[in-house]
Amino acid sequence: MVQDANHTAVTEFILLGFGRGPGLQVVPFVMFLVIYIITVLGNTILVLTITANFRLHIPMYFLLMNLSLLDLCYSSVIAPRAMVSFLTDTKTISYRGCAIQLFFFALFVSTEAFILTAMAYDRYTAICNPLLYPTTMSKPVCIQLMVGSYLCGSVNAMVQTSFTFTLRFCGTNEIDHFFCDVPPLLNLSCTHTYINQLVLFALSSVIIVSTALLILVSYVYIISAVFQTRSAAGRHKIFFTCTSHIVAVSLFYGTVSFMYAQPSSLSFLDQSKVVSVFYTLVIPMLNPFIYSLRNKDVKEALRRTIGCMMVLK
Repeated sequence: MVQDANHTAVTEFILLGFGRGPGLQVVPFVMFLVIYIITVLGNTILVLTITANFRLHIPMYFLLMNLSLLDLCYSSVIAPRAMVSFLTDTKTISYRGCAIQLFFFALFVSTEAFILTAMAYDRYTAICNPLLYPTTMSKPVCIQLMVGSYLCGSVNAMVQTSFTFTLRFCGTNEIDHFFCDVPPLLNLSCTHTYINQLVLFALSSVIIVSTALLILVSYVYIISAVFQTRSAAGRHKIFFTCTSHIVAVSLFYGTVSFMYAQPSSLSFLDQSKVVSVFYTLVIPMLNPFIYSLRNKDVKEALRRTIGCMMVLK
């Protein structure tokens, strides 16, 4: 801390995690370690499988590969630093380090929403306009969708980080969380945070509502196409194709909406930590299984990839 004329300015923060006593941190450390290892392995294998199999070099799997890469970065921003805090006495994070963590967290979480939206648009185009699909979802279009997703995520991250760290922090520097997030940081500020709360709620609501609405509209058209399909096998195929994405979207938007799209989240109750674990670590761990276990092409490609690895050994 740095002494000012009227108050003490915060130069570092203390991440309290899930408790103040060292014994209370062992369980979350083991949980985070197991989840993170599975996340890294699952997403890495999925990325390598899609990259190595030319049959999967189509827009749907290009978007899925980018989602896996995003989940890898997403969880890596949170888990390693949290595990260090859980297992050692090094619970402090510098002012700059906290700002960097918040920036990349906000970048990846908002980018994931846009990528999930792009995946819904891909399914809509493939099912409702199959003849136009090769041109509508060409490689340049897919790249533009990815770049646009990251640009939108970057704007959100820059606004959230700049607004949060222009506040004055004084007094206690203990963050009642396992990573640097906007709500607990607002609780530490010794200045008025009404504008910051409004910005957090407005931006989060705009991103969540706009992307969720686009996904919903896509699925309205897809469901309409299902009802227009006379063949039971055709209806089953359409439903089977979209199930994984629907599950992933429901998990992501359900937890993120609870945290950021309601004013009550700003009070940051203890249950918010549990919800945070779910969307920062559990969902990135589950996504590879959600998209691969119900996908015949991915399962077949995984078997070939694992077979080739065994032969090389």
